[in-house]
Amino acid sequence: MPQTVLLAEDDRAIRHALERALTLEGYEVTAVADGVEALARAHRTPPDVLVLDVMMPGIDGLQVCRALRAEGNRTPILMLTALVETADRIAGLDAGADDYVVKPFDVEEVFARLRALLRRTGNPDAPWPSGDAPRPPSGEVSRRSSGDVPRRSPGDAGGGGLLTAAGVRMDTHARRAWRGTRELELTRTEFDLLELLVRHAGIVLDHTTIYDRIWGYDFGPGSKNLAVYVGYLRRKLDEPGAPALIHTVRGVGYVLRED
Repeated sequence: MPQTVLLAEDDRAIRHALERALTLEGYEVTAVADGVEALARAHRTPPDVLVLDVMMPGIDGLQVCRALRAEGNRTPILMLTALVETADRIAGLDAGADDYVVKPFDVEEVFARLRALLRRTGNPDAPWPSGDAPRPPSGEVSRRSSGDVPRRSPGDAGGGGLLTAAGVRMDTHARRAWRGTRELELTRTEFDLLELLVRHAGIVLDHTTIYDRIWGYDFGPGSKNLAVYVGYLRRKLDEPGAPALIHTVRGVGYVLRED
């Protein structure tokens, strides 16, 4: 069965071009021009993934995202935005979006991000680009400059799904996390990123490794996607007077440790 995409974009040229490209890539696409119709379609026929333009007349993409998340809808959401400031991207993440693409974008980047979102959320039949081989299965070792990091699917915790490191506790089966006694309210991507860091506490994970584990795709040195998520996760983890937990190793990556 083809994966279903609900696309909401008010720019007719972009909407038609992206609808055609996604259809040719093997998706079943429903394209609408505004947020009101996007919410109606999402309620009537829930898709496998949503692609939402941030700036639409009436109900915009952020409002659609907030409304769905408030209802408990966890369908992965990819935002399309012409807003490039970090604060604008954080607003999208805060609304519950899982990822974003900045306009103007390369359609291949949209494909890559959709594949990563669908595979992370349990849709193994997401289309592969022509000629690509599937990635190694869960448990296989991928060698990186940060050391041998086991390849695991999100939620594959072992030991009952309980993880503890640097004062952080995680229940990967229930998708809950705490720093001390305070429970953290995390988006899907934030949870997966924290889980990766906790699993390898004390080990510096390079950017490529993190992109590969969390997004299934390395967006290159010019991408700020990882930095935005790390910054947002830090804001939720940090406490006044308590040591910082996520540390930047300049030019390499990030490490979770309690100094």
